[in-house]
Amino acid sequence: MRNFLFLIFATLILFSCGTKNQTKTIYIVRHAEKQLEGSDPDLLQVGQIRATKLAQILEDKEIKHVYSTDYLRTKNTARPTAEAAGVKVEIYDPRNQDELVEKLKALEGNALVVGHSNTVNKLANYFVGEGEQYPDLNDIEYDYIFVVTLEASGEKVERKLYKDF
Repeated sequence: MRNFLFLIFATLILFSCGTKNQTKTIYIVRHAEKQLEGSDPDLLQVGQIRATKLAQILEDKEIKHVYSTDYLRTKNTARPTAEAAGVKVEIYDPRNQDELVEKLKALEGNALVVGHSNTVNKLANYFVGEGEQYPDLNDIEYDYIFVVTLEASGEKVERKLYKDF
């Protein structure tokens, strides 16, 4: 009987260690509205408002990680959410999305990723798999939030609008 109880206890410990990657959500957005001049433009005032709105949308989502490309417009879109969550903005290379996807899958907790019109859909498509792929965003599209849910049973991607939250 003692060995049987030990076996059950050991199995429970192994099971709890094996379920380390619990359900998490990754929010993927394009940077907010930017100025039209310069090689590294900052956000317009309306873009700053959108970045603040994003932080409000995500304030109860238990964000543990915030990733941004190394541009003013993306960092300044990510900053309000990072500050509200008490985390640092981590810089990633949009040309190496394989590495970013591996990081996102391995990390504990929910995350925000801020990218560009030609990168956010590609990142979301990593999680779509064989499903319908999302096209690149148009230059004037700033209002989409890709919500990626990672669970033991699989991955799900939804494309929502800011107003849906």
